[in-house]
Amino acid sequence: MRLADVERGDTAAHRLLIRFISHVAGYRLPDAARVAFYDKKFTGPALGRWTQKAMRSPSPWSVSERELMAAMVASWNTCPFCIGAHRAIAVRGMDPAVADAALSDYRTAPISGRLRTALTFLERLTNDPDQLSAAHVRAALDAGLTVEELEDVAAVGAVFAIITRNANALDFDIPSGADFDRAAGMLLRRGYS
Repeated sequence: MRLADVERGDTAAHRLLIRFISHVAGYRLPDAARVAFYDKKFTGPALGRWTQKAMRSPSPWSVSERELMAAMVASWNTCPFCIGAHRAIAVRGMDPAVADAALSDYRTAPISGRLRTALTFLERLTNDPDQLSAAHVRAALDAGLTVEELEDVAAVGAVFAIITRNANALDFDIPSGADFDRAAGMLLRRGYS
């Protein structure tokens, strides 16, 4: 269900800010950013801080790897907006063909064994969380992931389980590839909060 207030802004100040940012950026401000301006009780600053921590805090995973993880969660949750947005950020630090191969089938993609193990765990966490067990954690650790790496994978999975569902429920507009690329630059500079 597309909310009119997400499209135009819920207050006069937000409407002006959305128009100004869109004008300066040279493209329509993506719906994810518009939602951030929407009634703070809806998404609240806490979601932005949580996303920033999961995606940009110091981590053994690169920003591009975490963005690919977010795109993978989006793929498993059938969220075209988040697939496009996070793929566009991921390819700022990795070969686009590698990102596309992972999104097509991470099991055969030319990625590190470490990242493949993380995506295997993340797929289980996303698609079948009720069946996730200590044995899955042990398998990831036995395959070489550290506890810190696994915690960071789980953080990306948890926050994007929420974000992808919000994007789908609010029927986010799907920008062009060029607009996704421009927004990727903004997110890399500004972050999520």
